[in-house]
Amino acid sequence: MSQDHLSSELFKDFPLPAEIMQGIDSAGFIACTPIQAKTLPLTLEGRDVAGQAQTGTGKTAAFLIATFNHLLTHAADEGRKPNQARALILAPTRELAIQIHKDAVRLGEHTGLRIGIAYGGTDYDKQRSTLAEGVDILIGTPGRIIDFFKQRVFDLTRAQVVVLDEADRMFDLGFIKDIRFLLRRCPPPEQRLGLLFSATLSHRVNELAYEHMNNPELVQVEPEQVTAQHVRQVLYHTSNEEKIPLLIGMMRSIDASRSIVFVNTKRDAEKVWSFLEGNDFKSAILSGDVPQPKRQSLLKRFQEGELAILVATDVAARGLHIPDVSHVFNYDLPQDAEDYVHRIGRTARLGAEGDAISFACERFVYSLPEIEAFIGQSIPVAPIDDSMLAELAPPVPRPRRKGPPSRRPGGQKHSRHQPRRQKSAR
Repeated sequence: MSQDHLSSELFKDFPLPAEIMQGIDSAGFIACTPIQAKTLPLTLEGRDVAGQAQTGTGKTAAFLIATFNHLLTHAADEGRKPNQARALILAPTRELAIQIHKDAVRLGEHTGLRIGIAYGGTDYDKQRSTLAEGVDILIGTPGRIIDFFKQRVFDLTRAQVVVLDEADRMFDLGFIKDIRFLLRRCPPPEQRLGLLFSATLSHRVNELAYEHMNNPELVQVEPEQVTAQHVRQVLYHTSNEEKIPLLIGMMRSIDASRSIVFVNTKRDAEKVWSFLEGNDFKSAILSGDVPQPKRQSLLKRFQEGELAILVATDVAARGLHIPDVSHVFNYDLPQDAEDYVHRIGRTARLGAEGDAISFACERFVYSLPEIEAFIGQSIPVAPIDDSMLAELAPPVPRPRRKGPPSRRPGGQKHSRHQPRRQKSAR
C-alpha cells in the first residue's frame, strides 16, 4: 500500500489524553491523513468544523478522536441522567452507522465511554434496552433514532458533541427534516461541538452547517481532484446486449478476487448475479431490500474472501469500509454524478491502487457528460475487441424466498401463477 496518503503530522504530537492514544496505538495509527491533520488542531480547541475529503481518507477517525477528546476534557453536565446522551453521531445508512460504531469501539476501548447504536432493520428491543440504560455516545440513522427519541427512551438536552457524517447523502435520502428535528432538540450550537464531514460539500450542505453549527471552519482536502488519486478509470461504450458478455469476459481475464459490480436497479442486480453464478463466479446481491442480518453476513463473507464478487445497488456505494477491493465495475453508469465518485471510492482506499471500469450503454450513456463535468476530467475510453466478449453459460435461476404459501378461502393453496380474483366493490 502506498504511504503518500499520509501527512507528516503524527498523532503523538497532539495533546490527546492517554486513553485515546492507547486506542490509536492499538489500531496501528501513527501518522495522520490530511483531513485528520487539518481538522484535529481545530477540533481539539473546541472549534466547529465542516470537513470535505475524498471517501476513504480517514474522516471517521477524525471525528471520533475529536468526540472522545471533547467528552474526556469537558465534564458531563451536573444532574445529567444516564439516558441523556453526551454525543450524537448521525449517518445516512445502516452500513455506515455499523462501521462507525465498530471504529468507535476500537478507538475508544480505553476511554470508559459507553457507546450505543440505533439503526433500522434488526435488534429493535436490544437497541432500545441499551439506550434506556444509558450511553455516552449514540451512533445511528435518523429514522430509528427519532423513533426512540419520540418514545422518550433518551433525550438530547445534554449533548456536548453532534456529528453529521455524509451530510450530502442525508439530503439525497430525504433525511434533512429528520436531521433538523434532532438538531433542534440539542443544546444551541455555541454550547456544543459541531462536526460535519462529507466527501462533497454542496451549497445546501453548507447552508445546513451555518444554520446549526457555531461558525464552522471549512476544511477541504484536495477539492480540485474529486476522485481518488490511485483509481485507474476506464470506459467502454457498449450496447445493452454486450454488457453481460463483456463483464464475464473481463472477469475471466482479471483477478476478480474482490470486486463490486454496481447496477442501478434490483432487477439488473438479479440478472447480473444469475449470469455470474452460471459462469462459475461466486457472488451475492447487496440491495436495499436485503434484511439487515443477511446484509451484514454477506459483507463479512465478502471481506473474508468467501465471496469474490458483490453485485450492489447504491446502498453499498457510501460509507462501507471494505479493504482491498481491487475492481469496481459500473455495469450501469449511475444517474447521479456524485454516486459515480462514491462508487469508485470503494477501491483505492487509503493510498492503495484500484481499477474502476464503467460501461456506457445505450440506456445510461446520457449520464456521462454530467459525470465527467463533476469529476473535472474525461474518463479514458478503451475499445472493445470481439475477443473480450465471453461465450456464456446459461444463467442460474434466482432462488425464491422461502415462506408459507398463501391460501384461498377453504384451505386451497394459492398459486403465484394464478392471479387472485378481485373483490367486488360494495
